[in-house]
Amino acid sequence: MNYSTIKKTAVAATLVAALGFAGTAQAQQVFGGRSQYRTWSIGVQGGITTPNNVIGGSNAFGQKVGYFQNKVGEYYGLTVRKQFSHLFGLEVEANRGKIKTYNHDLSGPAIENKLGARSVETSVNWAASLNGVFQLGTIDFLRRENAVNFYAKVGLGAMAYNPVQYANNDFSGTVVYNNKGKWGEDIVGDRENKGDRDNKLTAFVPVGVGAKFKLSEVVALNLGYTMNFTDDQIYGPARQASYKGKFSSVMAGLEFTLGSKDKQNLTFANPVATLYDELKDPSLRNEVEALKQRVSTLEGTVNTLSADADGDGVSDKFDKCPGTPAGTPVDGSGCPIKFPEPVVNNVTSNGYYAPIQFEFDSSVLKTSSYSTLDKLAKELRDNNSAVQLDGYASAEGSEAYNLTLSKDRANSVKQYLVNAGVSSSSITAKGYGEKNPVASNATEEGRAQNRRVEIKK
Repeated sequence: MNYSTIKKTAVAATLVAALGFAGTAQAQQVFGGRSQYRTWSIGVQGGITTPNNVIGGSNAFGQKVGYFQNKVGEYYGLTVRKQFSHLFGLEVEANRGKIKTYNHDLSGPAIENKLGARSVETSVNWAASLNGVFQLGTIDFLRRENAVNFYAKVGLGAMAYNPVQYANNDFSGTVVYNNKGKWGEDIVGDRENKGDRDNKLTAFVPVGVGAKFKLSEVVALNLGYTMNFTDDQIYGPARQASYKGKFSSVMAGLEFTLGSKDKQNLTFANPVATLYDELKDPSLRNEVEALKQRVSTLEGTVNTLSADADGDGVSDKFDKCPGTPAGTPVDGSGCPIKFPEPVVNNVTSNGYYAPIQFEFDSSVLKTSSYSTLDKLAKELRDNNSAVQLDGYASAEGSEAYNLTLSKDRANSVKQYLVNAGVSSSSITAKGYGEKNPVASNATEEGRAQNRRVEIKK
């Protein structure tokens, strides 16, 4: 197969795949669509190059197959990939490195000094391609998420390179060919010599296979082998004047999946297992239906319990004083709380919010306090203002215990405001124990009023 045929096949395959991924993406909707998966990834890779490939053919530098000697060069690069379905993705790949080869016999052209070339080192300044990546299968397809995936890729790209030929076969000695600095526009009319003066530009077709091993929810090990075909003499002029350059790369790298870890990696998603669970397992289907019924029942119960016609924070089911005016502080039974100072719209006559009340020996907020605290939180957020929370306790128990309890009550109110979006730095919470009682501790009614957090702006 010549380069032109390979190039046409690669372009056609990539276009068909790009147009056809919509079908597989539509099938993916069965599992919730691509939005439930992580689909972007970046990779780093490194490895070696060889000046031949597994499908054989005439050698790029020697005139006969048996004369060609393999040498390895370094190769490394980056990838960025978008996965469109569990079967197909598009990848941008960029690499650079060297390709090396030599021949015991003279293989290069006879130059003016009558020397021939025995070794070549081709520097690939950069090589970039757009590849279609096809997921071929997995060795553990019955698992819900694959751990090992095989793939094939084909693409089309461009690379900038410069070959240097040496008289010796160890990449040393007299340089018999080096066109660096002479490529590009200074060679007028020569279509084959377009470049950036130091490098020649050419198109190439990468065709490869590989395997990915899932190491974690974020990282995968990527092993791959790629054959690269060009229509150019990437090893410089040779006695076999019509050769088409080719080389292979063997790479290993790490691929990092981007996005939230709460989402599954689409590269390793297994629709076969999902379909089996959904369509073939009657026990699971029955369990799902039972769960749906339970959720429906729970939703009805929650709706009943959350009904609060007067908006005082106490469910109608437990509200002993229905129809409380909006903004009126109420106790756990939904009845208005009486304070020493008159309250209008949850604010006392001296400009402070009504105190937040607590049960005996408790720092847990009553649900009746939620509406007051919600209004306070909105005011603090809207005005970007600060507030001071002073916690108190009634006179039962030791002073040390009541001091700790009062601090816990102030911190409970602070935590509620923080959860409602108020900046923690704008809230000061302190506890004063039994100090500053607002009512007598000799009666239960008075002690109930002393179990409080005062709000000061």
